[in-house]
Amino acid sequence: MPSKEPILRFEDILANIERIEEHTKGVKDGAAFEENHLVYDAVERCLERISEAAKKLGDDAEALCPDVPWPQMRGLGNILRHEYEKVESARLWYLVQDDLPPFKTAVEAALGELRKRDDGRK
Repeated sequence: MPSKEPILRFEDILANIERIEEHTKGVKDGAAFEENHLVYDAVERCLERISEAAKKLGDDAEALCPDVPWPQMRGLGNILRHEYEKVESARLWYLVQDDLPPFKTAVEAALGELRKRDDGRK
């Protein structure tokens, strides 16, 4: 895998986390989240992209962010695409509110480490 590849994948994940933060800014609670179909759909799509980027990271993900539940993150995209009728809006809201902030911190740290390594090779 080219050295830039993991950086790009982590950047994709971070960009989509930031989009979710932007989309949900001002959304007060899970009920408001569920009722706003544009926000709900946008969040789902961003989560699908995060899941896909996580798949493409492969072992780099676990090596750089061992505390992140990568198998669940990778599997989320399949659930959103293929079992969408089973997705509970309350679970997505919980993920946005409680799971994404520490995930974002881990991704930012991984990006910092990768960029430092990349700079050392130049």
